[in-house]
Formats: sequence, structure tokens, C-alpha cells
Amino acid sequence: MPKTLLITGGAGFIGSAVIRYLIANTDHRVVNVDCLTYAGNLDSVASVASDPRYTFEKVDIRDAAEVGRLFAQHRPDGIMHLAAESHVDRSIDGPAEFIQTNIVGTYTLLEAARHYWNRLSDGQKTGFRFHHISTDEVYGSLDATGLFTETTCYQPNSPYSASKAASDHLVRAWHHTYGLPTVTTNCSNNYGPYHFPEKLIPLTILNALEGKPLPVYGKGGQIRDWLYVEDHARALVQVLLEGRPGETYNIGGHNERQNLEVVHILCDLLEEMHPDKPAGVGHYRDLITFVADRPGHDRRYAIDASKIERELGWSPAETFETGMRKTVRWYLDNAAWWRRVRDGSYRGERLGLSIDATGYP
Repeated sequence: MPKTLLITGGAGFIGSAVIRYLIANTDHRVVNVDCLTYAGNLDSVASVASDPRYTFEKVDIRDAAEVGRLFAQHRPDGIMHLAAESHVDRSIDGPAEFIQTNIVGTYTLLEAARHYWNRLSDGQKTGFRFHHISTDEVYGSLDATGLFTETTCYQPNSPYSASKAASDHLVRAWHHTYGLPTVTTNCSNNYGPYHFPEKLIPLTILNALEGKPLPVYGKGGQIRDWLYVEDHARALVQVLLEGRPGETYNIGGHNERQNLEVVHILCDLLEEMHPDKPAGVGHYRDLITFVADRPGHDRRYAIDASKIERELGWSPAETFETGMRKTVRWYLDNAAWWRRVRDGSYRGERLGLSIDATGYP
């Protein structure tokens, strides 16, 4: 039976991938809830915007009255909560927005969902889900060995990851205290089409195409586990529909790579796929520029995704090689999308250098 799903942050990178997947592959109705901050882009859902099962609501999740209206008006069977401030460097420059959106916003949604859920029939209560989408960064940093599991202790090291850890704990508390049927997922680094260009992979691609420096923090030895965003979207929908209330599921791509290796791979793919380089550029790798490392930069993230694979049967379809090739191809073929993004508020500047954004010494 088709469901009505509220998707917060649906104009963002992962949220838009979830919406495109739902409209293309299911019969469910989707309500896209986004306040369209700098990273929200309705161009990312333009391909499904005319579908009768799609609705857009410009709402700030911190606005309790408007969030309550959404539940009353749309009568959702589930919520997928992706709305968040998500960039570590921005959290260093200005942590206040991360506290407000990621913690206060999540609290506001939980309370609205709890009051709505309490008024449902028993059958509707059983089928309702609040799916909170989080990050592996809540676990902190790994040494050279080991993997993050669902029982790894939280040790967030940035204002961003601390705000996400706090929201994870709120979701857990609302399940255990009030019985709200929640599920949480913690994912590794996403990449793919429609990625906002402040993140490593799209920033590298676009700077290379424009002949600009390719900034690499420190010596580029930080290790991340990379997950193709369309694989992630498929996993998120599966967790919403099949996951057990109160459970957490880690989602990873089994693709550990050093940051410098990622940049090298992108440069080599561009050499092959776009050899017509800007004037004065010999090889795209020549543009690599090592810059001062991010304060408190975590060394390594790596996800153990065996639980979701074992219990729900999910596994990534893309390897890092196939996903990266698809990603580069998409950016080459969709210059109109990223040029409109780059004409806006973000112009590729280095973020995260401010030690105290409040003005205190």
C-alpha cells in the first residue's frame, strides 16, 4: 500500500537522491520539506517535481508551528529526517547554526512526530517510522585497524559531529522514553551526482575543470570509506520500510581510500574523460596543492555494514571505480547545474580556518 513520507532536507545532496529513488522506484507519496539554505537546491529534484506524488514545502524544521502543520495536513506514515548542517569546516567557523538545526531542529521534529503518533490508531502506530539519518563521524576517529559498528562508543571531535551525536541520542531517548518507533542510520562519506561543491570530490572535479588549485589537507593521508549516494538512498528506503524500531544500522561502501588517492583518481579520470585542459595545465595532478590541515581532523573512518547486509539484505551496487567514473561523467554532462550553484553563495573558498567565530579572543 502506498505511504506518504515526509523527507526533511529533500533539496540537499542525499535527500534529493532519496526523493528521486522513491518517485522512480516506488508508489509512495513524497513531501519534500526544506528551508533552502545555501546547500538546498530544487534543481536536484527537478526531474520529479511534476510528478503528482511529489509535494514541496518550504519549512524550517525549527519552526514548531509549521512542523505541526505538516503532520496535520499531510498525515505521513513515516518521516526520513535528513535536514542538517553537514559541513565540518563550516561548523568550525560557525557552530551555532549546527546546534540550532541539528539539535533543536531534531527535537522539534521528534516532538511533533510524538504528538501526531499518539493520536494514530493502533494499526497506524505500528506502521509509523521516524527514520533519523546520521553520520559515522559521531564515532570519532579510528587507528589503522578496526571498523565502526553499531555499538561503537560515541567520541565526536568536531562541532558538526557533536551536534549529530546529540541528535542521535535524542532519537534514541524518544524511542525508549515515549515508545516512538524510530530507526537510525549512520553512514560513511557519500559521493555522486548533485553533490554540493564544498565537499572534496565535487570541489576537486570543478576546480580541475577551471584550472584552479586542488586543495588537499595536510599530506592527504586521512582515510574515508566512500559510499555512492544512490546506493545510500536505496539503503535508507529499505531501512525505513523494513528496519526494526529502536535499531541502528551502519551503512558503508567498503571503499577505504586516502584523500590524496581520491584526488589522484579524479585527476586521472579527468585526463581520460576531459583531456582538453585549461591553458597552462600540463596534467590535472599538477594542480594539487597541500594546505594546512583542518583543526581536529579525524584520521580514519571505516564502517562495518554487516548488520544491514545480514538483516535487510542490502549491499552496495557500485564499486569505488564504477561510482567515481559515473560521478565524473555526471559533472561533465551537467555543467548547467553546478554553474548555477557556483554563481550563488559558495565560490570555492577555504572554510574552517576561524578558531572562534563569535569574535572572542
